[in-house]
Amino acid sequence: MSDILQKLQKYKGKKIAIYGLGIETEKALEKIRESFQIMGLLDSYRETGTLYDMPIISLEQAIHDSVELIIVVARPGSCRAIAKRIGNLCEKNHIDLIDVRGMNLCNKKKIAYHFKNIEEITVQQLWKIVEDNDVISFDLFDTLVMRQTLFLSDIFEMVDINLKEHEIYIEDFSQKRMFCEKELSKYKAPTLLEIYIYMKEIYKISELDPEKISELEWQIDYNLMVPRKEVCEIFIKIKELGKEVYIVSDSYYSRQQIKEVMKKCKITSYTDILISCEYKTAKTQELFKELKKKTGDRSVLHIGDDVIADIESAKKNDISSYRLYSGVDLLEMSGYMGLWEYTNELLDKIKIGMFVAKIFNSPFQFKDKEKRICVNSAYDIGYLFFAPIISDFVLWLREEVKNNKIQNLWFCARDGYLIKKLYDEWNINKPSVYFLTSRIAAIRAGIEKTEDIEYVENMKFSGSLKEQLQERFGITIEEEGTDTLLDYSQKILEQSVVDRKNYITYINHLNLKDGDIAFFDFVAKGTSQLYIGRLLENHLKGFYFLQLESQNMKKMGLDIVAYYTEDEREGSIIFDDYYILETVLTSPMPSIIKFDENGEACYTEETRSKEAIDCVLEIQRGIFEYFQMYIQQYTKMERYSGKKIDEIFLSLIHKITILDKNFLDLIVEDPFFNRMTKITDLT
Repeated sequence: MSDILQKLQKYKGKKIAIYGLGIETEKALEKIRESFQIMGLLDSYRETGTLYDMPIISLEQAIHDSVELIIVVARPGSCRAIAKRIGNLCEKNHIDLIDVRGMNLCNKKKIAYHFKNIEEITVQQLWKIVEDNDVISFDLFDTLVMRQTLFLSDIFEMVDINLKEHEIYIEDFSQKRMFCEKELSKYKAPTLLEIYIYMKEIYKISELDPEKISELEWQIDYNLMVPRKEVCEIFIKIKELGKEVYIVSDSYYSRQQIKEVMKKCKITSYTDILISCEYKTAKTQELFKELKKKTGDRSVLHIGDDVIADIESAKKNDISSYRLYSGVDLLEMSGYMGLWEYTNELLDKIKIGMFVAKIFNSPFQFKDKEKRICVNSAYDIGYLFFAPIISDFVLWLREEVKNNKIQNLWFCARDGYLIKKLYDEWNINKPSVYFLTSRIAAIRAGIEKTEDIEYVENMKFSGSLKEQLQERFGITIEEEGTDTLLDYSQKILEQSVVDRKNYITYINHLNLKDGDIAFFDFVAKGTSQLYIGRLLENHLKGFYFLQLESQNMKKMGLDIVAYYTEDEREGSIIFDDYYILETVLTSPMPSIIKFDENGEACYTEETRSKEAIDCVLEIQRGIFEYFQMYIQQYTKMERYSGKKIDEIFLSLIHKITILDKNFLDLIVEDPFFNRMTKITDLT
């Protein structure tokens, strides 16, 4: 706080407002009110009255009074949320917005995919300081554990959504919840139950049950928590060395609840837990003094993420401190990687939170010599880059099938392998079919006339006529001269009669219901749908991620709906990246070329290595586990389209350094066109 007095000198004689009504605001006022012209206090939850002998004013009043500077007195995490809330209005009205350390909160940081200009922290540095101290204490939230959402206030929005599901409607719930915590925190550190009892009393909300809603918030929050694995491992090792290790946390949760969080971190042994609500004082107040009472004259090191609550407050109590960057700190240092403008919708904030909790789970992001942001595993590649867009597509598909009241749903091999798993995870009671097919198998069975052969020939094959006849039609010739594909029409059509009969035998085993069939293909023109449709009496309604040449295929009578409309494709990165998506969604089985007389599938020879298949399955595991977490939140939200933010995540595969060798060795195979492309040529 002392440094800011120098930074404020240029505002001498100018109008200033302070944002925040907590106890730290009172301390800030003591330092600056005599030297500067303070017009009033701001807060998003209160716009009238007085506090600390200062008027509480609205942002509109501050603008009207020509305020030139707003100082935000809050912790870094809250500062980010406040900047999101009022930053644009401040910029529009030429009001500077800074925090209590003098940082410009409206300054849009340059996007970077490295930490070259950031003071690095390493495990080795931390261990050296740990060894020099007798007692170690750890902050809990954002140090040992992190939440899979962007702002703490997102938890309150989720509570509000759950209440509405039970027809409990509380106007401005999140704002009231935060206001009550702030009010009580002026006098003591409250429990969660005390916050909701106070909220019920001051707002006269008869339908609010403090005990039930406290439990609801706890469960929502707990489900979003994940351990910061490397930090937790360090905690456990320190305790195993015989040192006393404490948890010192500002929290409204009970001791028992904090113990549950520790179990989630796989930490079962510690000296003691000091919780603000139990001691009725915060880290910025007297909580570290309580720690000193327990440790006596021994040297103490506190490890945490918050500059004010952990670092400065510890030092004021003669406790050494070491800062570990939180996940959101690291995201901010990277300029939010282009994600900041997508922090309005709750689901987007959850997506960003899930991303941060994975990529910045470790605070030790400086292992790469060039300090690049790196992803080391195939699992993380799937989770971070592919899962968001695939998850939203599956949710769209579910809605489309439901709205069209379709009873038959076929997921076409091989792109439908993972998509079916994801769909079935959310639709346990509605069985779907993994439909064995490929363009080659569909064409071999579906062609009926020479025009069909011309259509296939126009899809240029990268190879000789002999190779094309073998690969696409299973027809072997000894030599080729100046012949064309049409010269073999008779052989092709004769073979198609056999292939059609065998394919129909397979289809007859599928227990097909009456009515339309929802026919999934990932990215395609509709060739498979065109020829499979000839084998069925049921109408095929295609549901694709992306359709190519849609106008031409519509003229051929195909009924197809695509997740990406033609308008949305313009300016989208999807055309650049769908080959990568197809490669990682595919089945571990090789491609199907035809069926035998018993309706059993015949496969082509596998060309991928075991390492490549295992890599794809690990990517799929990452996507699947992301989807499981994501749908828990999505089911409670209003439907929305998250394509733009999903594309940002997808595009990061070109910008973040990938270190997984098996992924980098993947080959994108397209047997129908006889093309092989290195994945590195696409990323």
